[in-house]
Amino acid sequence: MTNRAVSVLLVEDNPADVRLAREAMKASKLQLDITVVEDGELALDYLSRRGAYVDATRPDLILLDLNLPRLSGLTVLERIKSDPELRPIPVVVLTTSDSQDDIMRSYSLHANCYIRKPPRLEDFIRVVQSIDDFWFTIVRLPPRATPAGV
Repeated sequence: MTNRAVSVLLVEDNPADVRLAREAMKASKLQLDITVVEDGELALDYLSRRGAYVDATRPDLILLDLNLPRLSGLTVLERIKSDPELRPIPVVVLTTSDSQDDIMRSYSLHANCYIRKPPRLEDFIRVVQSIDDFWFTIVRLPPRATPAGV
């Protein structure tokens, strides 16, 4: 990664999980810029730079819950992966669902990985720190695209 902050879009409607994810990512060796949106519609607005998000930074990684208000995480994933500009952004499904249907559907929609949220607090923090370590230390992410016309 470069010297710039790493941008993470956390699509999560549970305030407790948002707080835990933020706490876990504070231990990162990198400078993380974490943006949180609480539902699927806002996630797509952010990614499409609509409404309040016209100046949004394209995220380097998306952490996506499946159980969201207004628009499901699976629908958000489908729209991300069907958009040529958004498709390269890695999407980590981070959800409470252990449904085989959700797992299969997520991978068929090209999720980069599927992680079930552990029920224990310390395990949840460990998982988020592992995501951070893997995606920002080991993996080489695609460069951020420059918006058309800029």
